[in-house]
Amino acid sequence: MTKTRVILIRHGESVVTVRRVLGGPRTCVGLSDLGKLQAEKLRDRLASTKEISADVLISSGYPRALETAHIVKDALGFSDVVVDPNFGEHDPGPECDGLTFDEFVRRHGRPDWGGDPHAVVFPGGETIAQFHERVHGALDATVRAHFGKTIVVACHGGVIDAILRRALHAPQTGKFEIHTRNCSLTELVEQRDRHWVLIRYNDHAHLADLPEATPSE
Repeated sequence: MTKTRVILIRHGESVVTVRRVLGGPRTCVGLSDLGKLQAEKLRDRLASTKEISADVLISSGYPRALETAHIVKDALGFSDVVVDPNFGEHDPGPECDGLTFDEFVRRHGRPDWGGDPHAVVFPGGETIAQFHERVHGALDATVRAHFGKTIVVACHGGVIDAILRRALHAPQTGKFEIHTRNCSLTELVEQRDRHWVLIRYNDHAHLADLPEATPSE
């Protein structure tokens, strides 16, 4: 039986995370120094173990994901990266993109991530439902285009959450929470149409000798 393998790489630690900023597609400026080290550790692991024989390497258009993909691409045997903006993180919209988290809370209140997925969390931005619909559409289109292949996607914690909730037939909010580490590997295999098996989640053994995070500014 032909099986499609999808491996999701969460990007390395980002500058906006260290600065506690809502870093959407307009204001993301890439990886922190620690984030670059994390990506290099993943690259070295993949080059050593050769555990992934990929047919395509895709990245979100956010600088933090794209930078991660470019650091690891040689270890996966690629000279370039395919960019698909639909694998981007939950878009806070132009009004909120770039706000510090504290300023966002002051203006709009603390977001309810466990509530109605159709509710407005970011004024002018995507709802959770819209975000999930976009990510699921990107996954479906990618699987159709590379059916039976091994697909690697450099993306985001929220994207991985959305894909796992879909694969596990879980609701878009609530029921469980996950904390996907930067530069970890999550792997799923499609056994049959939209029937997924979770092979591994949050594999970050290669980061054992690095600090978990840079202290926030």
